[in-house]
Amino acid sequence: MGRNTRKRRTSPAAKAIAAAAALALGGGGLVWANFYASAHESHNDAWGNRTKAAGAQVATISCPDVGQKLTSVPGQARTEVDGELANLDRQITEAYQRLATTRDAQTRDASFVQNSILGPLKDRRKVIFDRIRLEINRAGGTAPGNLDDLTACTGSPADQNRTNNGGGQGGDGQNTGGQNTGGQNGGQNNGGQNNGGMNGGQQGGQGGQGGQGGQQQNNGGQAGNGPSAADFVDITKVQPNVPAKPRRMRNASTGTFTTRCGTNANGNHNTDNVIVAPGVTNGAHHLHDYVGNQKIDAFSSNDTFLQGGTSCQNKNDLSAYYWPVVRVQDGTQDFDQNADGGGKEGNVGRILVAKQAQIKYVGNPTSKVVAMPQFLRVITGDAKAFTNGTANANAHWSCTGFENKVQLTDKYPICPNGSDVVRTFAFQSCWDGQNTDSANHRTHVAFADASGRCQNGFRAIPQLTMRLVYSVPRPVVQNGQVKNAYAVDGFPEQLHKAITDHDDFIAVTKGGLANKIASCLNSGRMC
Repeated sequence: MGRNTRKRRTSPAAKAIAAAAALALGGGGLVWANFYASAHESHNDAWGNRTKAAGAQVATISCPDVGQKLTSVPGQARTEVDGELANLDRQITEAYQRLATTRDAQTRDASFVQNSILGPLKDRRKVIFDRIRLEINRAGGTAPGNLDDLTACTGSPADQNRTNNGGGQGGDGQNTGGQNTGGQNGGQNNGGQNNGGMNGGQQGGQGGQGGQGGQQQNNGGQAGNGPSAADFVDITKVQPNVPAKPRRMRNASTGTFTTRCGTNANGNHNTDNVIVAPGVTNGAHHLHDYVGNQKIDAFSSNDTFLQGGTSCQNKNDLSAYYWPVVRVQDGTQDFDQNADGGGKEGNVGRILVAKQAQIKYVGNPTSKVVAMPQFLRVITGDAKAFTNGTANANAHWSCTGFENKVQLTDKYPICPNGSDVVRTFAFQSCWDGQNTDSANHRTHVAFADASGRCQNGFRAIPQLTMRLVYSVPRPVVQNGQVKNAYAVDGFPEQLHKAITDHDDFIAVTKGGLANKIASCLNSGRMC
């Protein structure tokens, strides 16, 4: 497959930043728990010891995340490289859609997936890898020598029995705030291969993708690509797993700064992502809610951000805060049912607007903070965590009344009557002191260690925390099927897994607001 057709800006593209994840654990009245645990830097097999049922069909496609290997791309090559990485995402999406629409052929020919989908995908990826290598070398850099080892993708089942219940353990052992989440239920949630979903099995494919019903694809969901019954758990049956906060030291920055930017009630949406795919339409392959800056799309630039206006009450806060929408799969559709990034890519159902969106900056338990640099870009979590593994995952799901006790990483909570679903995030709080971006969009920011200290010469910055509350119709799980499932939007091959939740941020302020936030935190005030 050739190069994607996409418009490009004449000015340098906005630089991407998809940074590793920390832990945002909420509490009553927005009482935040341990923000200082670091995400894993090592990339262990997230779903270690996979157990595939005999004869189970391939449910999704897993490809190595090449972008995270590109740690030294010259600045003048990043626009082209980011565009090629977006091409890789598009290839995976198209391969997954072919996988989902050829179930009959797969049952007749055991080699169909390898010969007709994975083999050609490998060849197309090799072409893009060659272009990436050329762009890096042309700009005076040196491309990794083992890129071609990452061309091959594999077929994977939808649900594995996970020995690391809940995902997120392994690595350096510092990710202490919710590693065991979701997995406390162990054997209760092994619905796995037969969870067609009450809507999925009856309605089949979406947007012309016939044959995606639950009985054939086994992925569940209204569009046949998840979530399944195994992705949900009754939160009242999960053991408490939220750790204590780190101890505050004498020099701690103990203040908080809250900015009120609304819940996107005006429906400011798009399926772009200027951070990871600048200049590429539908680079996210899923829909985002936007609050704060009102002029964010694939073609936005730093100049655009300054002219974008804001939904925030503080008009000096022009920062962009955006996250994938949540939908309830109750058989209805929304405005984008026939659109790229929407129904065409398996993101279906009725979009839910958060009833609360609380955005707060907090300090560091061991030191004062420096002001966030203008145009800093950060993503917390990993939109591809289901296939990438949990190294950079930072999904946290809970229910009101349970946030200080239970946080789920790879499960969606079923909340008791009168309780709402809560998504929480805490962004990286250590900065390298120089860059607002990095070649692989991770290494310019980092998480503090378990005690709250920034390592390797990094400096503490205000930590952005977010808490999104949703009134969600209660899912019902019966006989391995789920009715009224809800799920976060995502890349179609990620099967709407809870662990793929993520959150995006671009720091844009005026009127000295960045310094005011840092001063507020350092002086111990509530602003």
